[in-house]
Amino acid sequence: MRQKSIAVIIVAAGQGERASAGGAPDPKQYRNVAGVPVLQRTIQAFLDHPAIGQILPVVHAGHAERYAALGLSDNRLLAPVLGGGTRQASVLEGIKALAPLRPDLVLIQDAARPFATTDLIGDVIAVLDQYDGALPALGVTDTIKRSLDGRLVVATEDRNQLHAAQTPQGFRFGQIFSAHMRASTIRRQFTDDAEIAEWAGLKVAMVMGDPNNIKITHPQDFERAERIVSGDFAMETRVGTGFDVHPFEAGDAVWLGGVRIPYRAKLKGHSDADVALHALTDAILGAIGEGDIGVHFPPADMQWKGAASTIFLKHAGDLVTGLGGRIVNLDVTIVCEGPRIAQHVPAMQAVIAETLGIATNRIAIKATTSEKLGFTGREEGIVAMASASVEVPRGD
Repeated sequence: MRQKSIAVIIVAAGQGERASAGGAPDPKQYRNVAGVPVLQRTIQAFLDHPAIGQILPVVHAGHAERYAALGLSDNRLLAPVLGGGTRQASVLEGIKALAPLRPDLVLIQDAARPFATTDLIGDVIAVLDQYDGALPALGVTDTIKRSLDGRLVVATEDRNQLHAAQTPQGFRFGQIFSAHMRASTIRRQFTDDAEIAEWAGLKVAMVMGDPNNIKITHPQDFERAERIVSGDFAMETRVGTGFDVHPFEAGDAVWLGGVRIPYRAKLKGHSDADVALHALTDAILGAIGEGDIGVHFPPADMQWKGAASTIFLKHAGDLVTGLGGRIVNLDVTIVCEGPRIAQHVPAMQAVIAETLGIATNRIAIKATTSEKLGFTGREEGIVAMASASVEVPRGD
């Protein structure tokens, strides 16, 4: 069975006047929440969903430079189109632009809702197997009063029948295209796309919304958005340690910290036997609970014979990045009588920094001797110890 193609329209053509009260220089979709522009967060939420095929931003005619300044790049992200004078008109421009691609489904998302989760997006998509349209919604908990003049109460609504709509709202593309085209021929303005679908006679179902899927509308909403980021995506620090030892064998150089150092012997091992990078890799893996280097690169696997240990280190770093984390600092101690290490430390730091994509000032490399004691003192091999501090999203 052919997988349905799914496109997303991000409606970002508004001026955001209410959220800009108080003199904010940028429209709300270009203002930062925890250092990241709102529109960028919104787009990334859909880039993170594997079922999404294309994402089309609809932007204001005067915001082209602001959008370009975001520097977003992904092969699923289409060039933005210009919106119309109303949200309804902007959505229609987006639908028209998608028409040549003929997606099966389309999701329509407000740019000012940056916290749509992968699960929420998936729930909306799933409902479209049975219904013409779908939207996330939350039941109303407050008592709702009706007033004709904004002052005198004339009725109390049954809140059990009331729900607050969110986006993304999803539809079968051909149906919502037809509904929007028909709606554009009348003077009535609709509040959202689900209302247009209802007016056109389409069956629209609700899925459970998310309280954090807020729409940034007023200045105080930015404060709530900051709290959502710091609360739901707060980072925690984890620490791991690594230890490795390799004996010498006949040779003319050793690999330490990714640097080839001429010496009267080399280190014995299945890979390049870089004892420093092995300890460092284990420290990073330990910090994120991913076992040790042997689990990921078994010594019995011949593809790793003679392999550069930077491969192992990069893999560990990629695992941290994949968790949404970052490496805070690394500390390596090398214990040997020889070779001399100090002059090679800057080169080692540079290799490790490039491999992991971090700054050299986050990497400490130290060398010491064992005062002629033990196997290192007898110059039979080298020991390395390492520690790694990483930040990852806080778990349960």
